[in-house]
Amino acid sequence: MFSLLVLGLFMGHPLAFVLGGTAVLTTVILGKTMVLGIVINRIFGEVLDNFVLIAIPLFILMARFLSDSGVTDRMFEALRLLMSRVRGGLALAVVFISILLAATTGIIGASITVMGVMALRPMLQYGYAPTLTSGVIAASGCLGILIPPSIMLILMASYSPLSVGELFAGSMIPGILLGLSYALYVYVISVLRPDLAPAVEPDEKISRPALIRMLLVEAVPPLVLILGILGTLLAGIATATEASAIGAGLALLIVIVRGRFKWATFYSAMLETGRTSAMILFIVVGATAFTGVFNITGGLRATQELIRAMDMEPWLLITMMMIIIFILGAFLDWTGIVLLSFPIFLPIIQEMPEVSLLWFVVLMAVVLQTSFLTPPFGYALFYLRAIAPKEVRTGHIIRGVLPFIALIVLMCIFVALFPALVTWLPDVLYTK
Repeated sequence: MFSLLVLGLFMGHPLAFVLGGTAVLTTVILGKTMVLGIVINRIFGEVLDNFVLIAIPLFILMARFLSDSGVTDRMFEALRLLMSRVRGGLALAVVFISILLAATTGIIGASITVMGVMALRPMLQYGYAPTLTSGVIAASGCLGILIPPSIMLILMASYSPLSVGELFAGSMIPGILLGLSYALYVYVISVLRPDLAPAVEPDEKISRPALIRMLLVEAVPPLVLILGILGTLLAGIATATEASAIGAGLALLIVIVRGRFKWATFYSAMLETGRTSAMILFIVVGATAFTGVFNITGGLRATQELIRAMDMEPWLLITMMMIIIFILGAFLDWTGIVLLSFPIFLPIIQEMPEVSLLWFVVLMAVVLQTSFLTPPFGYALFYLRAIAPKEVRTGHIIRGVLPFIALIVLMCIFVALFPALVTWLPDVLYTK
């Protein structure tokens, strides 16, 4: 199965069909096609009847509505002008707006595209190095899979004993700290290497009090959106599905109130939501078929027994698991990695009473940040390459993301050493 999976991926076929096709071919090769009936029932039970997954298209729709509202453009412009006197101010503005985008969208492609269109050319025009420019936009745009509301965390919750609220609460502090570490790196590198981020002449056409007012006014809609989603979810007022519906409704209301509603863009938002949701859920169906065949034919049990036979210390075993996740991130997207690794790893972790399952899943979520940035198949690299001008070469983008990959690894070590970063907020919110 592993050989067929690798062969299909390197032939350039879509991941969903490679996973599903591998499952079908394996049953044919083994002469056990009757297994497919069990797999189909499993797909209906785990995917089509899983109401938590309804949150995925709703959050995607919310992200598109927020993009159409124009809030992000105005906020970035205000923050860019406000921080013009700060060395590396444009890059810092990208990080801070990306953190806010991550807390309101959770869609990586949307975040990177929006920030790339708004910030890439201005930063290059002001003399920022292509490596720093592309690196900070690509890495900051990936925060959406870690900072709630995150589609990845919703999928993780649906395939684990954890609730969406617990995962959202557990990942919030590590996600924000990772974003702040990006900002700290940008500031330090701009001080040490001023040639990478030269000073920008301040724009005196708009006074600073006016800029602050504009920033505060433009920040209100996203903050209302964050409160509507995370507030109702973490307070236990709404489920993840209900919170996603609240978010989509509030985002549409923001579009209408700002006078940006058009039937053409509404139709386009629906169409894009359908396409993106179909892509994600097709991968879920294919991965469910793959793991179903892998499990029924004895592969899952054999793999778990092999890991148990190694008789490693828990910390060493978890380190090995994270290294495997990191390597897989260079070839698969997060959806495939989660659905392929959870059935193998989670039962083993649950057998360790001294290890928190919530901590392990959030640690894995932090590592999965790298799956968007590591070549050759880092999706963020492709998103940025598609919108970057000719003077920004692929080599610039790859070199630009390397320091941020190192920061993600450091954050993983930090989370491993201080588990309370993950467990403290869920304990406060959910321990009675």
